Amino acid sequence: MTNPSPSWLRAAGRRLGTLWPAKLLGISAGMTLFFIGYFWLLHHPARDAIVMPLTALDHWIGFRPAALPLYLSLWVYVSLAPGLTANRRELTAYAVAALGLAVAGLGFFKAWPTRVPPFDLTWAPDSPFAFLKNIDAAGNACPSLHVAFAVFTAFVFARQLRQLCAGPAALGLNWLWCAGIVYSTMATRQHVFLDVIAGTALGAAFAVAYLLGCRRAGPRPAGSPQG
Repeated sequence: MTNPSPSWLRAAGRRLGTLWPAKLLGISAGMTLFFIGYFWLLHHPARDAIVMPLTALDHWIGFRPAALPLYLSLWVYVSLAPGLTANRRELTAYAVAALGLAVAGLGFFKAWPTRVPPFDLTWAPDSPFAFLKNIDAAGNACPSLHVAFAVFTAFVFARQLRQLCAGPAALGLNWLWCAGIVYSTMATRQHVFLDVIAGTALGAAFAVAYLLGCRRAGPRPAGSPQG
């Protein structure tokens, strides 16, 4: 087992600075294109959306407004993995896998429109939840792409942390953050448990494909050049 290195944060900083213009442009363009496709399908479903059923777990978790920051933190979380790629090869492999995940998820929404049930919830017009509901309707529910991208990122980020010799605390925080985001999708009533299960399976499938591709390509040290 590799011992944790006290300098792993410096190594992570160097990675963040590697190819930073391409990373910044790629993350911004990727999110923009994803949301264009997501909201177009949200407002132009191919057929009437199926209402996803609730399970006992959905009733047990209930509505937890305090989970909203965790829900919104996904967009910071998913930016870490491409930011910490070590070179052009890793960045390209990540982009291909993330694109595949997005296309697969949007394909499910196109072929099988779904929505969450109409929960009996009220909040002030100026509350964050009112804003969230105004921009993100109840459709595009299953699989939860919020969960899929969180799970995919957790696997990729865990590999990067091990490369950086970050140690068990950072690795544990990574998985806790992912778990918190997954929980928040139900606690904010944006998704139900069945959406979460499907999203987890989708994200894990693309993560495994990405990691197997990296293994076949061979290992690279944390400080490898950009090529």
